[in-house]
Amino acid sequence: MLSDAVEYGLRAIVWLAGQPRKPHKLQTIAQATGAASGYLIKVLQALAKAGIISAHRGTTGGYALARDPHSLTVLEVVSAIDPIERIRSCPLRLPAHAHGLCPLHRRIDDSLASIERDFARTTIAELALNQSASDQACTGLSQSASCDPPPDRGRSPPRE
Repeated sequence: MLSDAVEYGLRAIVWLAGQPRKPHKLQTIAQATGAASGYLIKVLQALAKAGIISAHRGTTGGYALARDPHSLTVLEVVSAIDPIERIRSCPLRLPAHAHGLCPLHRRIDDSLASIERDFARTTIAELALNQSASDQACTGLSQSASCDPPPDRGRSPPRE
């Protein structure tokens, strides 16, 4: 549903919300959130362009949260990276759907609207403050666990 870029961006923002308000190095954020630094930098640039984080140059530079996590919503972060695309017309360009959405696409769009509403009501502070141990592992706030599913016991890895 959400792109990898959005996933990395949300994890980085939630991690930054739980840190002191100072610049943090790209490598530190990447390591804490499990994101590849080469990919994460592009995500952080989009967040900086949107004014969600600030980028600081120099030896003491890095990235810092520029917005109050209590007023910053998940939807704002998602929209800065990879906005949710609502269905405005038939994606299949069927002539019969020229004047409105068919029941299937209307239902899908209603679901997307619901997700947007939920994301607009959820702040980054809520995510940063209400984390279980497994949630903390996913956002990098805890280094003791992993978001990866447990390995399959008794099965060999797939062959290439």
